[in-house]
Amino acid sequence: MFKRLSIVCLISTQLPFIAMAQDTWRGLVVTEESRCSPYDKKKQYPYSQSVEDDIVEDMDGLVYGPYTGRYFESDTSTDIEHIVAASEGHDSGLCDASAETRKEFASDLLNLTLAAPEINRCGPGGKCGYDAAEWLPNKNKCWFANRIVEIKTKYALSVDRAEANALDAVLSNCQSFAMIFYTENNDLPRQDALALYDDNENGQISCTEARNHNIAPVTRAHVAYQYMRDADGDGVVCE
Repeated sequence: MFKRLSIVCLISTQLPFIAMAQDTWRGLVVTEESRCSPYDKKKQYPYSQSVEDDIVEDMDGLVYGPYTGRYFESDTSTDIEHIVAASEGHDSGLCDASAETRKEFASDLLNLTLAAPEINRCGPGGKCGYDAAEWLPNKNKCWFANRIVEIKTKYALSVDRAEANALDAVLSNCQSFAMIFYTENNDLPRQDALALYDDNENGQISCTEARNHNIAPVTRAHVAYQYMRDADGDGVVCE
């Protein structure tokens, strides 16, 4: 009798640990979204309009919408776009964050790009604060999906299961996570960079090959950039 009671007690003490185990995906906690405090984008996630100039500078002076591969004459035609929307970030963990962390998230260039108003806002085909399970861009899916993982990792945000599945479906088929700058007709990359610069045909472009072809330093706007390793992530390789 004593032995039976001991076994029951042992099992019962282990149950809380089993219940507390968390499902993770790529280091992110997988759980349902939760709005643990009221949401007010303007008050809780403020940012300066000047970040638009920083976004353009980060894309080497191009006013470019990576979701569509579209170029604009000026940033007056674009919206500042949060890759992980403020509402999504709020419901994925920032609802419990400090005001300073929320402000940092809203102004972080890692989480910012440009988009035409009809893409950024609510409406047919619009992103409208959706997560990756609900909306994916027509172009630059690999860059977009990888950037979401980077942002959520940086701010310790969660993903729900549908979002994790959608992101995994994209990322599992990616060879590069660099932003692709498309031709003006939005159909194809500007040139076949590998055919031009990949001398040893290994699917990548080295700094030696870039210098041999007199294209170094290579900036993010150059067609070769997506096939090169930008170790420090500053948008320039082979400085």
